[in-house]
Amino acid sequence: MPFVTAGGHRLEYERIDVGGHDRPTLVMLHEGLGSIAMWRDFPHRLAHATASRVVAYSRYGYGRSEPLQTPRSVRYMHDEALVTLPQLLDALAVERPILVGHSDGASIALIYAGSEGSTTRGSVVMSPHVLVEDVSIERISRARDAYGKTRLRKRLSRYHADVDGAFGGWNDIWLHPDFRTWNIEDCLPRIACPVLAIQGHDDEYGTMDQLARIERGADDVRLLKLEDCRHSPHRDQPDAVLEAIARFVDRIAGH
Repeated sequence: MPFVTAGGHRLEYERIDVGGHDRPTLVMLHEGLGSIAMWRDFPHRLAHATASRVVAYSRYGYGRSEPLQTPRSVRYMHDEALVTLPQLLDALAVERPILVGHSDGASIALIYAGSEGSTTRGSVVMSPHVLVEDVSIERISRARDAYGKTRLRKRLSRYHADVDGAFGGWNDIWLHPDFRTWNIEDCLPRIACPVLAIQGHDDEYGTMDQLARIERGADDVRLLKLEDCRHSPHRDQPDAVLEAIARFVDRIAGH
């Protein structure tokens, strides 16, 4: 796996070259416990479904990227969206991408899309967070209690070189008292690109209020609400998700 330096850290990335030069590049932003490996075959399926190039990377502290050295701050998603992501796009010569984010990655995509100088042509956000809900804190607290007592740590260790750093960095900041007031709704009215927001009715980490707030806050929003789907739409309902993203990409690409 190749590496790139962005945000002051060495990050692993994968590039899947599918589609012609007239097609956009999709940049994938993983969840709070994710990595390139945890996407499994979805990046390749996405590339072929959209006939587009795909770039996926593991953020600082995840996968085989540089291990986390210090605790994350309340603004860690802003830092990723406003500092690391632009540097990564520059380093990989990716112009005007379509962002595809899941959970924390979806929030990062929204922050970047609403930032000054954003070059994104569109944002696909799966199970996004724009504010902290009680249900999120409850589930993350349960994950903390299960870590080490169940198979959770062993399962995650397959996807992260420093599994304790990856889990602790995510869990500790989400459960920090200062994080309860985290909110990115102020960035939504500044989003100039189309947004496709996807969420499952059975999402255990958030309610449909997240999508409702995105729809009210941004100008060009399409919603996909999925039955029999929890927090990972791309795993629970992959065909529906791929079809919706393909239509969205075609719309942006002008086909």
